[in-house]
Amino acid sequence: MRVTWITDDKHAPSIVEYGKQPGTYSAKVTGNHTSYRYFFYSSGKIHHVKIGPLEPGTVYYYRCGGSGPEFSFKTPPATFPLEFVVIGDLGQTEWTNSTLTHVSSRDYDVFLLPGDLSYADTNQPLWDSFGRLVEPHASRRPWMVTEGNHEIEIFPILQPRGFKAYNARWLMPYEESNSSSNLYYSFNVAGAHVIMLGSYTDSDENSDQYRWLEADLSSVDRRKTPWLIVLLHAPWYNTNNAHQGEGESMRKAMEELLYKARVDAVFAGHVHAYERFTRIYDNKASFGHGRLRMVDEARAQWSWHRNNDSNSFSADEVWLDSLSTSAACWEIEGDEKEPPKSIGDDEL
Repeated sequence: MRVTWITDDKHAPSIVEYGKQPGTYSAKVTGNHTSYRYFFYSSGKIHHVKIGPLEPGTVYYYRCGGSGPEFSFKTPPATFPLEFVVIGDLGQTEWTNSTLTHVSSRDYDVFLLPGDLSYADTNQPLWDSFGRLVEPHASRRPWMVTEGNHEIEIFPILQPRGFKAYNARWLMPYEESNSSSNLYYSFNVAGAHVIMLGSYTDSDENSDQYRWLEADLSSVDRRKTPWLIVLLHAPWYNTNNAHQGEGESMRKAMEELLYKARVDAVFAGHVHAYERFTRIYDNKASFGHGRLRMVDEARAQWSWHRNNDSNSFSADEVWLDSLSTSAACWEIEGDEKEPPKSIGDDEL
């Protein structure tokens, strides 16, 4: 586990003490630190300390810099079951805290964020406020992120190279996965191999990212990691007119690699809307028909049946709960209204 924190004190040591009991630290590790300037902004001292090896499914207590508050985190399990939380485009809005509170109301193992973290967009103090906002959550579970368009922060001539703040603050295990860039990497957890791709760096067949992805996919042993998932920021398929085609060049270059490797699922952000696609490749979705079966007044089942030669093959399904039976849907400004009564035959 890599622990990252920032101090105003330039002389604060980059050490993490940790152990399995509160207040008892049986191990101490010294890491490294960095900082950066962005126009008139100077970051604090950014500490990165990698601790371990750690036991799976275990709670560890730790403190940073030799003093200060004690935190705790739980390592992911070594075997299934395994649960990820996936959130794109988190930002700092009135909904961010609500979303994170809902996430923490149920346990999970690893947090995945496919880009657009702080929405600082060159306003560097927003990176600091974002860190304070997510600290209660990011200090307790591993947060694995990749970059989005709001992390680029290029300013022509004066700041020609992007991702300065992102790379300094959110150091991911790219070196451990043989990547040459913090913008794309992979990791294993339990029985899953997770690949985090960079939508805003070169991805054509001659790029470092393409060659890395090709090598990374060829190294996956599906007997040890049967699940293979990919995260990126700009989706290759979406129905949002505002972002149509933004991931197309990357899709053309890399989709075949993912297809041949039999990637199970791809998660993306960027469009600020939830969509779920059945498996799709080279812009070809399957032909078939859908069925909406209303079981009773509360539940219905939607299913997609794909044409498979002479047979109909059930390819996707989801259960729906009627909003008419949800009391929460009929609460208006704190006042609870009764769901509408069913219409009888004599009222039709």
